Amino acid sequence: MTAYTVIGSRKNRGFRVIWMLEELGVPYDVRPDGPRSDAVRNLSPLGKVPILIADGTALTDSVAILAYLADRHGAQTFPAGTLERAKQNGLMQFVVEEMDSVLWTASKHSFVLPEEHRVPEVKPSTKWEFSQSVERFVTLLGDGPFLMGETFTITDIVAGHCGGWASVARFPVTSDPFRAYIDRLRARPAYKRAQEAD
Repeated sequence: MTAYTVIGSRKNRGFRVIWMLEELGVPYDVRPDGPRSDAVRNLSPLGKVPILIADGTALTDSVAILAYLADRHGAQTFPAGTLERAKQNGLMQFVVEEMDSVLWTASKHSFVLPEEHRVPEVKPSTKWEFSQSVERFVTLLGDGPFLMGETFTITDIVAGHCGGWASVARFPVTSDPFRAYIDRLRARPAYKRAQEAD
């Protein structure tokens, strides 16, 4: 029996949720409804994907969904109230603010916003900003294979998705440690299964 339904696809932030579900090894199905479609707006007035249907409830925002799944299944996270969880949350905030938001800004001015509201001149700035964030990311990564050392967490899922997004968006990534990190994530069996999810 299907435990979860993902609204979205591996071509958007829905990939993060699909990857997490593959890591957990729990049953799910995917409904590739697009953002702002009637089907999506019926579940969330924001019209954004991904949405996770869990126990008949529509959950929104990829990071919130990952946190819910991690807590519910006790995997890819540290327990709430621990210092490790606080550090993990801080790293997640960095990835969302310094990497995800920059990629999203570039995307909005490439194809999301109505054409008359796009400012193509911001794209070189976002590429520079992302490269600076990658340098800081590598410092945070240190010698560990993952952001939390030896432990793979949902923060790695978001960071790994951002790495792939940057590649698709043709953001130059010249950092060898960052590329090696992304390669480690892509080598995970769950990541490979998520790539085939649709």
